[in-house]
Amino acid sequence: MPRLACQEQLLPGDTLEQKWEFAVRAGYDGIELRSRGDFAFRERLPELRRAAAAGVVMPMACVEMSHFFGAFDDELRADAIVQLKSQLSVIAEIGGQGVMTPASYGMFSRRLPPFEPPRSESADREVLLTGLTELGKHAAHEGVSLYLEPINRYEDHMVNRLGQAADLLREVGLDSVKVAADTYHMNIEEDDLPSALVAIAPYLGHVHVSESNRFQPGTGHVDWPAVLAALTAIGYDGYLSLECRLRGEPAAAVASVPPFLRRAS
Repeated sequence: MPRLACQEQLLPGDTLEQKWEFAVRAGYDGIELRSRGDFAFRERLPELRRAAAAGVVMPMACVEMSHFFGAFDDELRADAIVQLKSQLSVIAEIGGQGVMTPASYGMFSRRLPPFEPPRSESADREVLLTGLTELGKHAAHEGVSLYLEPINRYEDHMVNRLGQAADLLREVGLDSVKVAADTYHMNIEEDDLPSALVAIAPYLGHVHVSESNRFQPGTGHVDWPAVLAALTAIGYDGYLSLECRLRGEPAAAVASVPPFLRRAS
């Protein structure tokens, strides 16, 4: 069974130390941070250093920004890269493993009008390869990783499936850039979740767990035994990190996930 983490906003408590106390009692092994733009994540360094010194395990950060490195606008794209570089440096300073990001979020969908984006597929690919290479080199310098997360067709038009992300990573050719899988997005985009994970095994670095309905595992129809068996089969040794909405009383919902996943495994 892989180690479990929970995103910080889902955990009760006013401080990271309080959230960690709850997380440990509930059966989690780490806290996944949320990294906002405008250098807000860097401004949290005193808080993050205190938490790390107190023993809080913070392996990952998930971006929470208004624009991303695949943006259409040149200035927004450049700013997203600057922000991600800063976030990679912060996570390295507190002993974490890396930062995950989608190519974009809410920027365009080919499934909604006007259906055709203002940039060609070849130009999209060039933008993504350029950004991933620059960010991957910075991540390697800091000794951490960048994780590219495919998200569903209604939230992004460029990278929706694990295979698309792995194809980009093959061309980038940097070990410091990996794939972050999300079972909610996979439920929409992949023909078969276990097979999709096995197919990109050499590139898989992180996994977000969420149900088919975006609530906590156990409330939908994801085949968790099959997903966990696939991760075991490929020797996945990263984290399963809870990123979801919560159904029911929040603390109880969060606490229900570790025993549910352990039973499923």
